[in-house]
Amino acid sequence: MPQSVQAAERCIKSAARNDVEVEMFAATTPADNPAKYLEERGVPTEGFREVYSRFDNCVAAFTSHYRLWEKAYNEKETLLVLEHDAYFVDQIPNVPFADILSLGHPSYGSWKTPPNLGKNALVSKQYLPGAHAYAVTPQGAKKLLEAAPHCAGPTDIFISNKNFNCVEEYYPWPVEAKDSFSTIQSDRGISAKHQYQKLGDRYELLGVK
Repeated sequence: MPQSVQAAERCIKSAARNDVEVEMFAATTPADNPAKYLEERGVPTEGFREVYSRFDNCVAAFTSHYRLWEKAYNEKETLLVLEHDAYFVDQIPNVPFADILSLGHPSYGSWKTPPNLGKNALVSKQYLPGAHAYAVTPQGAKKLLEAAPHCAGPTDIFISNKNFNCVEEYYPWPVEAKDSFSTIQSDRGISAKHQYQKLGDRYELLGVK
């Protein structure tokens, strides 16, 4: 939708200012029947039924990430995965990591500050502090794909210390989430995160146009 494309273009420009070239990737939407896509790969969708997200939209978002994990694994390429509201505030560090490296500033709720500058075990939260910016190696993608049939759910909750022992994060976080609207969160999720108003098929932050 236009708002999403505009946010993605903003992401790409902010990345370019920090010497990162970002390629736009066509997202999966509810109209693409993402539940069928996952079920054909043995991934159940029961874990996406929770109070903070709209089921079809949450499944679609996860499927967008899942397709990138497939790409990383099949093409043997480490990928930087960014959601459309990602915004670069610094350059991406050139540090080795084994599987999954979170690069995104926590986007909601409370969190802990990592103890060290540079790479740390994931400590800001026990799950990905927003799935807006992380890097994944082919080996990390393989682990995500293998775990999905057993514990798939909202992407940030799925990529957690509970499900994986290989998630790291870089501090200070070089990418933030600048989100002024949501198509995923439910009424309860929106009220828990921000002061949004419902506008058609999306929610927008009050006072932001």
